Amino acid sequence: MTMWYSLGVAFFAAIGTFLFGFDTGIATTTIAHQSWIDYMSQPSKGLTGAVVAVYIAGEALGALTQTFIGDKLGRIRFMQLMCIIVTIGTVIQTASVNIGMFLAGRVLAGYAVGGMVATVPIYLSEISDPRVRGLIGGISGCGISFGTMMSNWVGYACSYAPYGPVQWRLPLGIQIPWGVIMFIGLSTFMPNSPRQLIRSGKVEDAAREFARIRRGFEEQEVQQEFALMQAQIEYEMEREITSYKEIYKLFRSRVLVSIAVQTMTSLTGVNVIQYYQTILYKSLGIGSHSILALAAAYGTIAFISNALTTKYLTDQWGRRKMIITGLAGIVLIEIYAAVMQRVFQNTDNRVGKGFAILGIYLFVVCYYGMLNSTTWLYGAEVLPIALRSKVMGLAAASHFIVNVAITEAGPSAFANIHENYYYVFVVCSAFFLVIAYFFFPETKQKTLEEVAAAFGDRVIAADDSPKRVSHVGEAQHVESARTAEP
Repeated sequence: MTMWYSLGVAFFAAIGTFLFGFDTGIATTTIAHQSWIDYMSQPSKGLTGAVVAVYIAGEALGALTQTFIGDKLGRIRFMQLMCIIVTIGTVIQTASVNIGMFLAGRVLAGYAVGGMVATVPIYLSEISDPRVRGLIGGISGCGISFGTMMSNWVGYACSYAPYGPVQWRLPLGIQIPWGVIMFIGLSTFMPNSPRQLIRSGKVEDAAREFARIRRGFEEQEVQQEFALMQAQIEYEMEREITSYKEIYKLFRSRVLVSIAVQTMTSLTGVNVIQYYQTILYKSLGIGSHSILALAAAYGTIAFISNALTTKYLTDQWGRRKMIITGLAGIVLIEIYAAVMQRVFQNTDNRVGKGFAILGIYLFVVCYYGMLNSTTWLYGAEVLPIALRSKVMGLAAASHFIVNVAITEAGPSAFANIHENYYYVFVVCSAFFLVIAYFFFPETKQKTLEEVAAAFGDRVIAADDSPKRVSHVGEAQHVESARTAEP
């Protein structure tokens, strides 16, 4: 079994989620630079806050757009469109001459990455071998944490740059080439989703793409997987869904699980902790350069934890166990963090303050190690193909909307109830822990079609008729001959 091709595709697709992580994180340091504030003519607090708010609004709109046109365009075309829009958005941000132009660039970039961040896990889950889908699909989540890490280190490095536009234009400009690079990959070697092609009635094209993706696998095994996939998708197409009312009626549990798993991530408080960790460090009496270094270390730990568990746990241990363990860990860690901050925040005890900071780092290990990649992948896996774009778009929009609400409340909450804000997330995480324990089935090692059985839906047994295996058999012979050519 070889999966180098799938890994290459996954890394290119993860450029889309990298842009999400980087562009989200880089705004925090950009608007903190005095050079940006002066250049933008001292924008009001409302306009400065809008830098984050319009970006998240753009993300929600991009995610909702996916629900309408994601299936019509197909995975590749939709991601290509988002690559074009994110490139325009990052160019406008980098070249901004006033706050209005900067906000316009933020909206466009947010719109593009909002559409991308839900589509990439869908795409990777649809092309992955079920035995390594946790690794291949999980790379999309690693893209987010890698982008967050890079934005933190770039922000730290630019804190040493001399006063002037370079301080903030250079970090923004770093984003520009990546949309172009991803577009080239999508136009050349990245395959269309065979499942999407079957759904569009292009069975022979689907067989060719499937043979490409499964190159190096046993022919009989590939034919059987394709036959099962085709049979299940054709069965689901017989009861085509035309309204959200029908979606809820036919696939209620699968839809609710997908939306719940995305809403859940926001309600762990990850964005509040990520955005406002600098406030905590400042309240503990730490200097500005050290604060940025601690934030960069936070991002580095996030990425390393994410990458290690994606490689060694997601396929081996399973999504359900990771989600339950992650939520249980977050409940305990946030209680610990709240207690440490209450006890040591207003003291001169440096060791105690170190224990308070430890709570932040324990959180990042638990969240990024157990939940970050797992939740995006799991939300796509549990859905039938007819609903995958529609519901993932809704789930991502829910994720962004809840995020903006709790993040905007952050400064007021920390000012008024201080570390007790953490207990809001403790209660929410505990609630979802119960939901996950009783209602989240395991999906590891199952094909996307076999996942239906875990929710009590019918799974069609693929017959052995030539109709269902001949296409992929012929395509595999063609692919073998093509790759064997000098």
